[in-house]
Amino acid sequence: MGQNNDSSLNGFVLLGFSDHPKLEMLLSGVVTIFYLIILAGNIAIILASLLDSHLHTPMYFFLRNLSFLDLCFTTFIPQILVNLWRPNKTITFVGCVIQLYVYMWLGSIECLLLAVMSYDHFIAICKPLHYLVIMNPHLCLKMIIMVWGISLGCSLALCSLTLNLPRCGNNTLNHFLCELPAMIKIACVDTTAAEMSVFALGIIFVLTPLFLILISYGYIARAVLRMKSKAGQQKAINTCGSHLTVVSIFYGTIIYMYLQPGNSTSKDQGKFLTLFYTIITPSLNPLIYTLRNKDMKDALKKLISVAYESTKMKRKWKS
Repeated sequence: MGQNNDSSLNGFVLLGFSDHPKLEMLLSGVVTIFYLIILAGNIAIILASLLDSHLHTPMYFFLRNLSFLDLCFTTFIPQILVNLWRPNKTITFVGCVIQLYVYMWLGSIECLLLAVMSYDHFIAICKPLHYLVIMNPHLCLKMIIMVWGISLGCSLALCSLTLNLPRCGNNTLNHFLCELPAMIKIACVDTTAAEMSVFALGIIFVLTPLFLILISYGYIARAVLRMKSKAGQQKAINTCGSHLTVVSIFYGTIIYMYLQPGNSTSKDQGKFLTLFYTIITPSLNPLIYTLRNKDMKDALKKLISVAYESTKMKRKWKS
């Protein structure tokens, strides 16, 4: 990084919603509630799918990874709450850099992971007899490693490009997180090249997985329509419906946020969109997957039952 960025070594000021103090109070309550939902919902899904032997399948392996990913997003929520609560909204330079890289990394992982999950559904519905042979544990693990590795490369490329833009001592971010569009906006040079780079990589890492998802679901829809069993059709629709709902929410937000040349979203729009896919989406995922999935609901009931019996036994032992 050049000399023009030396002043940012002292840290960054995050404006957040400081111009709307009443909104900050309301948002802090909403964020806290959703924080608890994210933690409880995703931990429950991970535990239920691990403890129930019926859920030791590739589909639930990927769902566990998605829940773990959503839990990783919660690492940003304490910073958001601190930003909403205190008048002095600052973050160290190192903290901001780590936040920028990790946030972009996790977002890229979710883009690719949703595509991998759609491929898993495609094999399960279109090639059911060969499903466990094709989606073997070795392949599933390789796919997850590939997703995390490719996403890390994307994060390193985009964030390094952004951090190397000269800021001429400007260290005030009109956001509550160190996020890519906000960092680009404080550069003191023409950022057209950087914005177009983000746009181009966005097409590769957002639209390409989305295109593959749509192709998978084209084949899935054809296979479902050919099914003679109504129960089989309903199960396939419930499983795929959950995934499609998550895909629609996540990709819709990301495309609106990142794939607009020149970052044409307004400052408040950008903040609310970031809030949406950092907090709302990770809290909706467990609800979507459990409400529409009978196997997962049964596994959660067993988990609650085991926890209740364990608590009852402890009380008896103490008395």
